[in-house]
Amino acid sequence: MHRIIDRLQQYWLLARFDKPIGIFILLWPTLWALWIASAGKPDLLVLGVFCAGVVLMRAAGCVINDYADKDFDPHVARTQQRPIAAGRVKPKEALLVFAVLCLTAFALVLLLNWYTIALSFIGAFLAASYPFMKRYTHLPQAYLGMAFGFAVPMAFAAQTNQIPLPGWLLYLAVLLWALVYDTMYAMVDIEDDLKIGVKSTAILFGKRVREITAILQLIILGLLISIGDMLNLAWPYYIGLTVAAGLAIYQQKLIFHYQKPDCFKAFLNNNWFGLAVYLGLVVAYWFETA
Repeated sequence: MHRIIDRLQQYWLLARFDKPIGIFILLWPTLWALWIASAGKPDLLVLGVFCAGVVLMRAAGCVINDYADKDFDPHVARTQQRPIAAGRVKPKEALLVFAVLCLTAFALVLLLNWYTIALSFIGAFLAASYPFMKRYTHLPQAYLGMAFGFAVPMAFAAQTNQIPLPGWLLYLAVLLWALVYDTMYAMVDIEDDLKIGVKSTAILFGKRVREITAILQLIILGLLISIGDMLNLAWPYYIGLTVAAGLAIYQQKLIFHYQKPDCFKAFLNNNWFGLAVYLGLVVAYWFETA
């Protein structure tokens, strides 16, 4: 019994359930999409499936990431104690956990329409292949955005059986947002990554990382404003975007001196960015129907 509890605990840590920040950062854009696609009234089944799916696929992403990085993590200070790197979970075990998580998520998707089911195969491929991109391109953060932002078009498909232009614009905004916050995250490991040969946008952008991420944040906000204009969203949405813009400025202040703890704080602060946009949407749609 003790061994079973220990294995489950290690799998829990492997899937990063002890660090829910990643769940929230992936959940917010999913909720953005569901609220926009449903005009503020998401179907409860769809909402439940997507919330559970985010939790499961984020966990699956962490597991496959650690499997892909099993030869790198022991050489990076921040990741040396991860279950696979520390030898507490075997790589084959990790693959089994990954398969169980993905199959459970797919079982939930089967409750939705065929369009969403078809899209789920693309989303699964992107999520499974993302961790290997850092070997071949300096843009793995953009690929991460493609993978974990794919819940956006899937949400539109599930809710409306189509993906209109605002859905694709939102997907682009989420892709760029992931690129920004994961670049801030990669700034923490930049020295170790250079030593072991791992590629990232933090390395690619170099001394221009602040300027480039700031420009990307402006583009993201511009896309979100455009979506609001296209959908004639009420003024509370723009209050949410204003708060999000203030948080983006704060993040730029945090990464200004390239200090690792502050760069990590900037990454974590994106949780509040996502929440601000979501609350703006919720209140905007409530305001329109009140």
